[in-house]
Order: sequence, then structure tokens, then C-alpha cells
Amino acid sequence: MTDDLSWPSHPFDFAAYGDDDKLKEECGVFGVLGTLDAANFVALGLHALQHRGQEAGGIVSYDAEQGFNSARRFGYVRDNFTSQSIMETLPGSLAIGHVRYSTAGSKGQTAIRDVQPFFGEFAMGGAAIAHNGNITNADALRRELIERGSIFQSSSDSECIIHLMARSLQRNIPERMEDALRRVEGAFSVVAMTRTKLIGVRDALGVRPLVLGKLDTGYVLSSETCALDIIGAEFVREIEPGEMVVITDKGVDSRFPFRPKKSRFCIFEHVYFSRPDSILGGRSVYETREAIGRELAKEAPIDADLVCPVPDSGTPAAIGFSLQSGIPYAMGIIRNQYMGRTFIEPTESIRNMGVRLKLNVNRALIKGKRVILVDDSVVRGTTSRKIKEMILDAGAAEVHFRIASPPTAWPCFYGVDTPQREKLLAATMSEEEMRDHLGVDSLKFISLNGLYRAVGEAKGRNAKQPQYCDACFSGEYPVEPADMIEKGFEMKAAE
Repeated sequence: MTDDLSWPSHPFDFAAYGDDDKLKEECGVFGVLGTLDAANFVALGLHALQHRGQEAGGIVSYDAEQGFNSARRFGYVRDNFTSQSIMETLPGSLAIGHVRYSTAGSKGQTAIRDVQPFFGEFAMGGAAIAHNGNITNADALRRELIERGSIFQSSSDSECIIHLMARSLQRNIPERMEDALRRVEGAFSVVAMTRTKLIGVRDALGVRPLVLGKLDTGYVLSSETCALDIIGAEFVREIEPGEMVVITDKGVDSRFPFRPKKSRFCIFEHVYFSRPDSILGGRSVYETREAIGRELAKEAPIDADLVCPVPDSGTPAAIGFSLQSGIPYAMGIIRNQYMGRTFIEPTESIRNMGVRLKLNVNRALIKGKRVILVDDSVVRGTTSRKIKEMILDAGAAEVHFRIASPPTAWPCFYGVDTPQREKLLAATMSEEEMRDHLGVDSLKFISLNGLYRAVGEAKGRNAKQPQYCDACFSGEYPVEPADMIEKGFEMKAAE
């Protein structure tokens, strides 16, 4: 995601064009132990997690004869890890993988050395690690480690974990990882491997997701359950907040190395990040998003002719809004699923097509209608304005926005690519000012309590002890972002 308000200089530079105004998850992780050609299963799993990171991907495998092998590439999983020549270099029955966006590190200027998994050779053998989340004290840790002689190869905060493990005095790699992660602040779901073990860890707050699956002959760790489905693995359970699982051919050993804390899972996983066919906290993501739409219809009713989603992320909430309100649901905007790079020279007229290259209005349906557009979020508002213009150009009588999340007014420091606070529309404008800025007839966001009700908290948000991490909406950070405060970030004043 770029930090300015401009569109890419080449209109085909984003395969997910029209989504650059969305918050981006930093990455997805996947690991397999106990099956032949484990790297092939990892590639399939990463393909299912592609929505969590489309910038680059990597796989590390271990084979008793050839040792550790790795492949790291820019671009989509399908463009790299379907190549037989690459996959033949990753033999073995144990492998882990990672897909990424850049948040920490060389944001937007990723070098191949920043692509995970990272590998380290220790006295007791090698280990590879893939990390989803953000380390909020990474700058301080990096300074300390460099002063003590560590030599960093990447700009990624995740590399701190490898160096902390290297300096640990514990006697085996799982214990060294425990030792290292106790020094780390922020959010982390980690998948790691040694020659014989697959390891999964979640931070004590459980901000980022991690699940355990079972194959006929082995085990799987994944950021989401949808990636288990693609390889035919059975969903066993979620890794608990603060839990470490060490998996061998003998089974799963569970331990809790961190001081217990009340869970603060990321509520935006329910709203947008996770795929709708995944299960979170025992709840279908699709059904939760439909419930969000129903709650939104109760909170912000409007008389209109059609309820239309902004595809694809707004679709379940739009269905819920339609069901609750009784207003017909319609596909008023059609998504071009085959948007990709092209050889067309980016002339000014093509650049100005903008979001139209990705989304097209169903004119026959829209003309003369009062349209409710349901989207999952408004971040900077650039895409929302362009979509509104397209709807009006198609002859809509009225345009009403209904947003399936509260206003995003604060940046995330736990593994989500968020613009600087002043670039967030809700940080500088009221709801009425945002409505005027977007030029729509009405604009309403779901309330924070309404969102909590939709995700299963019948009494809404517990203000004294929130059940989820909702810092991007509330400004209440469960872990102090030490590095960002050092750089001048101002926390929300206590009320």
C-alpha cells in the first residue's frame, strides 16, 4: 500500500487493483511435517493464503540426505512454486512457508533477503522460522543485538528472533525459541522447523491466528483453516494464545512458556483479513460477516431500492444487510477476476481509468435506483470516491455507503500495513465530514459495540477489558508500540 493518495503509475501494476485502499495483512504462514514432498503441500497451503500476502513467498524444506533447502521468490505462489524445477529443489517430509506484504522492514522496496522463512545454523543444528505479525520493540532489540556483535542480513523485524535464539544459552532449539520470544513485544504467530520438529507459537494475547491440522501421516500448521481444506487436512484446533506446540513424528507436545494474559485476538480478522470460508474462534467467517451486515442494517437503516456489495470483501455483509432490511440484494458492481499485468503502454488516458480496470458497474441494474453500497472499511477514501463516481455515472439516483467496520482512525502496529495516522480519513474527519468528502447521500459505519455483538459478544464491548484487539478503531493498544513512540507517535490520551 502506498502512503500517498495517488494511483500506481502503471494501471496494471496491482493484480488486486482497486484494493490498494484496503488494509493489508502482513503475511501468512504454513508448515507440514510427516508427508512425502512436504514442500508441495506447503505451496498449496500458501496458495490458499495468498490473500494474506501477495508481494513475495518462500519455502524451506528438510531432507535427511540433502539437508535444508530454501527457495524465495517475488510475486504470486502460482507463478513460482508451481514450477517443477523449483519444487524439485525442496525435497523432504518437513517444510514451512511464508507469504508476505511488507510492513516492517523495507516497506515497498523489499529485497530478496527480506523474504521469509529465515534460516539459522546453530550449535545443535539448523532452524528456519516464519513469522506473522509485528515486533513492536524490534528497533531496540536490533540495536542491542548489533552492539553485541550480531550481523543482520535483512531489514525485517522477524530476523531479531533468529539472533535472539543464537544468543540464548538454552540447550535445544524449542527452548531457545521460548527464550527469544520472551524478549519480543507485539504480535506474533510463528511457524518454525528443525531437522525433526515442526514448531508453532502464538503470543500471549493471541493477536494473530494460527491453527493445527492433521493429515493421514502428519500434521499441519496454518494461519487459516481454508488452507487446510486445500490439502485435505482435518482441522484439529486453534493454537491457544501463549501456546507453543512442538510436533514430531511421535505427536504434538503443548506448552505455555509465557505469562498468561487475557486473549486479544484481532477483530479485523473477522471483518476483512481472513477468507470467508475459514473458521475463527469456532465461528464461520462468512456467517460473522453476514451478521455484521444484519447489525449494520439495524443501526443505520435507509430507504433504498438495492443493496450492492463492493466486491468481493463487502459481499457477505451486503447479503446480511439485505436480509435484515428486506431491500433486494444485487450485484451492482462486477469484478474483473482476470486483472493482471499487461504490455499496454500506460498512457495518461489508460492511467485515468483507475479502478474501472478492476470493477465495472452493472448499468442496466443501477440506472435510476437508490443504491446502498456495502463495503468492509474506509481507510483513505480514494477507492470509495472512485466507486461512487462510477455508480453516479451509471445513472444511480442516490448513493448511500454502509461500512461493515467502525471508522479506522488509528494505525495498526501488530502486522497490518496501515497508512500513517494523518492519512486515515477517520483520523481527521467526522462521519459527516467523511460523507461530504466522499460526496455520497449518506454514510454510516457500524458501531464498535455493534461489531462486537456481530462477532458473538451479546453484551457488546467490555470497555474495561476489551475481548479483542480493536486498536485501529479505538486507539487502545494492548501492547505499547515502543518503537513508534520513540519515533514520535502519540498515543490516545486517557479518558
